[in-house]
Amino acid sequence: MTAATSPASSSAPPQAGVPASAPPDAVDAITAQWAEVRPDLETVPMAVYGRIYRIARAMGDRMDREYARFGIGRGEFDVIATLRRSGEPYTLSPRQLSGTLMLTTGGMTGRLDKLEKAGLLVRSPDPTDRRGLRVTLTERGLRLVDESVTAGLAAQREVLGAALDEDEAAQLSALLRKLLAAH
Repeated sequence: MTAATSPASSSAPPQAGVPASAPPDAVDAITAQWAEVRPDLETVPMAVYGRIYRIARAMGDRMDREYARFGIGRGEFDVIATLRRSGEPYTLSPRQLSGTLMLTTGGMTGRLDKLEKAGLLVRSPDPTDRRGLRVTLTERGLRLVDESVTAGLAAQREVLGAALDEDEAAQLSALLRKLLAAH
């Protein structure tokens, strides 16, 4: 059984160090099962990554719903958000976008086609490179990305704030940064 597929079990004992206010979850059930059949295993890494995976998946689904209200998916949001973050004039080359978003040129072309058809960006010749293109956020795209990033952050803040106070959230962010740097 994997952390991604096992159902929750309310009979799983809480892990050492888990505050009493955190009820046992599906990851506790999985690690308890491993403890039964393989007591020699140290399952803390499994618990950490299992929870990270489940949180990312749940928030990804939540963000999909938020962005759908604006007629875009997460992939399209990523493109227009990258253009927005680049600052005025909100223009990048397709290669810069692909590199930032870790997409193939084919995957990027599909997203750009969809966003251009929706009037959220335009592609134009690169004035410094005859073979190149520039991708620019339109006024409509700028308004949409500003509205959708605000809605997305509100959803993330709501979930985060329901579980953690500001200090805990900052501590978690620092710990995850440290963990990510080790990869």
